Amino acid sequence: MIYSSIVKMKIRQTLDDANNHRWDKVTEALVPNAHHRVAGDHALGGVRHDKQSVRQWFERLGRVLPDLHITPADVTVQGWPWKTHVFAQWDSKAPLIDGSYYINRGLLVFILRWGRVYSIEEYQDTQAIAQALQAQSAAGVDEAGAEPIVS
Repeated sequence: MIYSSIVKMKIRQTLDDANNHRWDKVTEALVPNAHHRVAGDHALGGVRHDKQSVRQWFERLGRVLPDLHITPADVTVQGWPWKTHVFAQWDSKAPLIDGSYYINRGLLVFILRWGRVYSIEEYQDTQAIAQALQAQSAAGVDEAGAEPIVS
């Protein structure tokens, strides 16, 4: 299906944009009241309900894990343009200041309507991200120990 292929390509491009800190591109398809949820009680956890807060979250991601690389493992698209569910499995890796590495695997679940992103839910090993953020905070990245961005 051509539609599914286009959506898969867009999701992969968005992950590449995140790898390269192109936050305008990452957030351009979000609706103004987009929902974004990441589990965990840490600087990257919490729930956001607007595009600006989601952008701030991505900007923080880039500051606390500046060399993060996300690799899409599989992208599945279900539905039609008026309501599309996208499931994107990913692997990620980032060197930490202390010389160790953050390594994680997760799943992004997107809800799209007519090419616009209404919802992003992220499922990952919350212990792994919390430990990486704790290491970054101990190494002097203050924002890695900050309260979550919520709205």
